Amino acid sequence: MSPPHTIPGTTPFDGTMAQRGYALNKMCFSFNSAANRETFRKDEEAYMRAYGLNHSQAEAIRKRDVLGLLAAGGNVYYLAKFAGILGLDVQDLGAAQTGMTKEAFKARLVAQNAQPETM
Repeated sequence: MSPPHTIPGTTPFDGTMAQRGYALNKMCFSFNSAANRETFRKDEEAYMRAYGLNHSQAEAIRKRDVLGLLAAGGNVYYLAKFAGILGLDVQDLGAAQTGMTKEAFKARLVAQNAQPETM
């Protein structure tokens, strides 16, 4: 079996990470419901316990540590639901994941989009 593919500065989301982050991602998916978002805001600890988050996942939620959430098995699309509670968007998450400011991350996206096609 070959070693897993790595991309410097990223946490690839594969089957192992999906299993590791199942409870976290399930909880974040629940935030599609306004009632669930409100329940979370009222008692974060009880909400995390109800979904069975492990220590590292719960600690990353407490610290609002996006990179920690990714390392704990979080999928960026589900984490976006949690980020919405904090008033953040996917570009905020991308900036945090890459260690850039949001403005620098947005500029990078624009620059990448402006590249000529290579066919």
